[in-house]
Amino acid sequence: MLKKYLLVTKPGIIFGNLISVAGGFFLASRGRIDGTLLLVTLLGVALVIASGCVFNNVIDRDIDRLMERTRQRALVKGLISPPVALVYASVLGLAGFSLLYFGANFLAAFFGVIGFVVYVGFYSLFLKRQSIHGTLVGSISGAVPPVIGYCAVTGVFDLGALLLLLIFSMWQMPHSFAIGIFRYQDYKAAGVPVLPVARDLSSAKRQIIVYIIIFAVVALLLSAAGYAGYGYFAVTLGMSLYWLYLALKGFGATDDVRWARGVFGFSILIVTALSVMMALDFQSGSVLASQSSPVASVSNPIL
Repeated sequence: MLKKYLLVTKPGIIFGNLISVAGGFFLASRGRIDGTLLLVTLLGVALVIASGCVFNNVIDRDIDRLMERTRQRALVKGLISPPVALVYASVLGLAGFSLLYFGANFLAAFFGVIGFVVYVGFYSLFLKRQSIHGTLVGSISGAVPPVIGYCAVTGVFDLGALLLLLIFSMWQMPHSFAIGIFRYQDYKAAGVPVLPVARDLSSAKRQIIVYIIIFAVVALLLSAAGYAGYGYFAVTLGMSLYWLYLALKGFGATDDVRWARGVFGFSILIVTALSVMMALDFQSGSVLASQSSPVASVSNPIL
């Protein structure tokens, strides 16, 4: 009975995003961890993402029935009615935004709203079905969670927060294009204009390479700007080069589906590794020296 309500929130997506939330949170904390704030932030983000995913299930139920991967979802099979799902999504969202606002600060809640509006409003309701650029716009929502984690601690949107937004936005692109390649038949059947379907596989392969390079440059700037240390720099450089190597192999691949799954799988590894390294290899004191106490700064929401 309860399982269908859990699955409609897409737990895998929630868990993956919470890793990046923690990365941003620990990067900003500089070793001074407010455990209560961390739990509130994680739970708030989880609820907001869950809400967005339920709304997405309601919006996409017509095209979900056309795709092999999604045709067993609860709303497609009629196990949950759209009105019930909308109420469920609304409750989850209100709870999540409230936790971020009252438990963290205004800025954390604000970015939660931005991510939600981009994902549900701009991406799910319109661009996913209408534009090849839907992936790029949608990448903003996928990049918001680490920014929320960061801003929950600092209460400000600074260079560090901007770099996190750019890093995770650029990561989303090759990650999503790889999905578009190995799920090509699903997207084609549903008429979703992802890059491999709207253009061709060669275009998608070239774009994967371009965005991996941009991702690497921006990710390395986190160390250059003094937010992360040499360990983070070395891990990011090494894994980015290997990700680029995997991407370049696509031009000689005899099995595009297998190749794309490899690129996708490594994208999960690299974003997890970067989030962990952000938490472990921060530069204490140099960037946030102007703030007298990172923990104290988050105890009073910005109103």
